[in-house]
Formats: sequence, structure tokens, C-alpha cells
Amino acid sequence: MTIAGCATPVGTRRYAARLAALMAAGHFRQQDELLMSSIGLGTYLGHWDDRTDRLYQEAIRRAVELGCNVIDSAINYRFQRSERAIGAALAQAFAAGRASRDEVIIATKGGFIPFDTEPPRDPRAWIIENIIQTGAAAASDIVGGSHCMTPAYLDNQLSRSLENLGLACIDVYYIHNPETQLQAVARDEFNRRIRAAFVFLEEAAAAGRIKFYGTATWNGYRQPPEARDYLSLAEMVGIAREVAGDDHHFRAVQLPYNLAMPEALTNTNQAIDGEMLSPLMAAHRLGLTVMCSASIMQARLTAGLPDFIAATLKGLKTDGQRAIQFVRSTPGVTTALIGMSQRSHVEENLEVARVAPPPVEEFFQMFSSGE
Repeated sequence: MTIAGCATPVGTRRYAARLAALMAAGHFRQQDELLMSSIGLGTYLGHWDDRTDRLYQEAIRRAVELGCNVIDSAINYRFQRSERAIGAALAQAFAAGRASRDEVIIATKGGFIPFDTEPPRDPRAWIIENIIQTGAAAASDIVGGSHCMTPAYLDNQLSRSLENLGLACIDVYYIHNPETQLQAVARDEFNRRIRAAFVFLEEAAAAGRIKFYGTATWNGYRQPPEARDYLSLAEMVGIAREVAGDDHHFRAVQLPYNLAMPEALTNTNQAIDGEMLSPLMAAHRLGLTVMCSASIMQARLTAGLPDFIAATLKGLKTDGQRAIQFVRSTPGVTTALIGMSQRSHVEENLEVARVAPPPVEEFFQMFSSGE
């Protein structure tokens, strides 16, 4: 059964109002008229087995109950099993009346070649049989044996993601690490390819298959401008405007940001109207939603943080909570994404939403306190 609809301003306001008694000020942030939780659930990690599927389903249901209405995935996460776990969890939550489709923002990504359920014995043969021979992509379209973003391929992958999730519409659909293409093609060719991808995604938005689109990156937006895999936020938005005018649907970006990887805040590498800005400030100027991945750096920031962090980020019990608070307190961040496949982790992490982010001036004192 396919669940109709998408997240709406009315639905997300209803959700935020219902959870208001549990949340401190600043948890829900308005972007594109939607109210999005400042803590989102990611689904990258975990083994490709039924037990992990069930754990994710329970974690997602609990997260929605506790005030998390942003759920992030990618078709290649856990060999498509993460998307399917999200779909099962949402169907269960909606059937039980715990939430409704218009209250929840679902994001996923396409670009990397996903295997199905488990790694195949012969990956090359699997790609030939399931991708090339089906016409989803030509061999010449695939970069590094793993990445493709042609319109035909994105069409194929979007259809599969909608099926995996059991949804008629995905709220945010990202091209996954498009900078991967720059390993093999020149900048002019990359721009041609990204433009073609944006044309397709605007068509998908017009057809109601997605609400918005964007780019989910690892290195691209954090690199110096001279780097081969550098991406310019202004150029991405400019291409979207060329394709669809000021009413384009390029509205979101994702990039890593945490206490150990602060470049989204500290690197002034993005040119906007002749001024060099950090990725976060540039995204804000351009009106983009920013989802930050790796908020606790795959649990490596859950212990051993310096004392001055706790002194600034007050009212929290664990270093993991402080790491999350750091990300969601940073100006320009809409949502801090955290991989959560266990109910206990969901409950601990969502406790952060009960503590308001510190004032901006207190937040920036951390940077001088650590010197």
C-alpha cells in the first residue's frame, strides 16, 4: 500500500503543537513553511539483517513519538534495507495514529549504485544485470564503478525509493555526493550533468513525486575553491534558477558538521555577491535548509569532550548530548542528523530537545574558551 501526501505547513504545525509540552524553545525550526525538528534520525549504519531492520523500525516509531519529525536515508544505505525499514515504521506509526503523513519530513538520496538486501557475490555482474542491461544507466555514465546521476538513472532510483518507502512523495530528494563525478569529468561537463539532473528533479517535483530537492555532500561544500571536488552553493542555486526560475525546488543541502569537523562554520570558501562566507552562512543567504550529517561522528564524540564544552552547553547529562547540542545550536543549522537504530539512543538523544540552545554569544564563547 502506498501512502499518499507529503509534509505540509499545516501538518508540521500540528505536530509541533502536539509535542510542544515536551520541547524547549528552538527545537522546531521553520524552513519552506515547514516546521522541522532540530534533531533528525539518520539510518546509515548497521548490519544488513532482519534484527537491525526491526531495531530501526522501533527507533523510528519512538523518535516520531518524542518530537523528531525529520528522517533521513539513502537508497544505498544497508543495501536498500534502511529505506524499507523507514517505510514499515511509518506505516505502523500512521496506522496506530501516532503521526500522519503531513507531519513528517522524509529525505533520501540517489546517486550511488545500491545493491539489493545484501552485497552480491559478484558486484560487477550485478551492476551489468540490474543497472546496465535494464537501461537504468550506460556503463559510460557510471563514475568510479559506483556513481551515476543521469536523468534516466535518477528516475529509476527515485521510483525504487518511493517503492521502498511506501510513499507517493518524498519531501527532500538529494543527489548523493555529486562531487564524486568530478573524479572523472571536467568542471564544464559536471555542470552539464548537474543541470540535466536538476531538469529531471524539477519535473519530478511538478509531478508530485518529490516536494524539494538538493545535494547531500561529504567534501564538496567544505573544500577550498581550487580543489577538484569543490562545490559552490551559489553555482548550484544559479543552475536551478536557470532551469526553473525563482520558483525552483532546489531548497536543501546536507554536509557533515560536528565538534571535530567544524568546516561548515569555520571555512570561508563560498562566494556570495563578492563576499566570502562559510557554507552555513552562504546557505542562509541563499535561503537553503541545512541538514548536518555526522553530528556525533559515528559515536566518536560521545565521550571525552573538553570541560569547556560542558560549561557552555549546560543542562545535559552526556557528551553525546553535548555534541548534538553543539550542532543544533550553530547558527544556520536546521537539523542535526544522528544515526539511531536503538530505542535507548533515541530516548537519550531526544532529551536534548528539552534544553534550549544557548544564546548565540554564549555559543561562540566556546571557540575562545578552547584556545
